[in-house]
Amino acid sequence: MTQLTRLIRPLRAFAGVLSAALVLAACSGGPQDAPLEVEIMQVVGQQVKQRLKRKPERPPVTRALLDSLDETYIEVTIEDDGQRAYLQPQLVKQDSTPGQITVWLTEDAVTLAMRNGVLTATRGLRNDMLSSSALVRETGGAMGPTGTGARRYEFAALDNRSQVFTLACTVSDLGPEIIEIIELTYQTRHLQERCESGPGGESGVVVNDYWIDSRSGQLWQSRQWAGPTTGYLRIRQLTL
Repeated sequence: MTQLTRLIRPLRAFAGVLSAALVLAACSGGPQDAPLEVEIMQVVGQQVKQRLKRKPERPPVTRALLDSLDETYIEVTIEDDGQRAYLQPQLVKQDSTPGQITVWLTEDAVTLAMRNGVLTATRGLRNDMLSSSALVRETGGAMGPTGTGARRYEFAALDNRSQVFTLACTVSDLGPEIIEIIELTYQTRHLQERCESGPGGESGVVVNDYWIDSRSGQLWQSRQWAGPTTGYLRIRQLTL
């Protein structure tokens, strides 16, 4: 669900309840009816709170369900608010820069672009990541980041402007780690990319984590920064 959809539904619900409240309030005759208006608005507030708490229930995702699918899926969760979506690859391409680009798509047209699994762009989120460079291996090597160098992030801002961060990044190997993704375990190496701004920078420190299969080089899981507004995304490879 997009940010817009998530906001429109509660607002529509609020509009319906508020309209009823205004009709009742219009029937009141003067200052002596003020307590009734207060009571009505209290009821409105309670109903809006209840509606905002309601969340659509998703069927549980099991390994049996995933095994029945022929398509490739990743799961993406916005860490700050817990919103979750399941994305399929829309486009795979190669350019002159190392690594293969995959564009992933949700049902409501939010897209994430990744180079060898490293997030490089978003569309449909708040203050989108317009572009980002990525330090990755050549196609055919293990996924995830590599080496030491600068990463340049550009994010959408107000008035059709953009905000640019240039960070100095270092990738460290934190060693072997076993992870579990919906009833399956994987032997991985945990790589951590630590990126820092220079003196006087506003973006502080960004820490991205990647869990990469020790044998195949497949990126199974990651936690990656999507910008100062969206925060971190938790990404899991569900099917190949």
